[in-house]
Amino acid sequence: MAPAELIELKSQIEDLLGKGFIRPSASPWGAPVLLVKKKDGKSRLCVDYRKLNKATIKNRYPLPRIDDLMDQLK
Repeated sequence: MAPAELIELKSQIEDLLGKGFIRPSASPWGAPVLLVKKKDGKSRLCVDYRKLNKATIKNRYPLPRIDDLMDQLK
């Protein structure tokens, strides 16, 4: 990542931390981040979760239907 991008990345992360949208983590899992230019020239922070999604164990059970749940409440 270029030095200018690192400065922008740190700025966006500090802003998100300050607003409480993200928090520090000590998790062994992580995902790479990149900055993508928007049409207005500003940068958007993006996280590439593809490898993390491949490692995630999928839930293999069906979700209950809402009408069945409503019937149980009656």
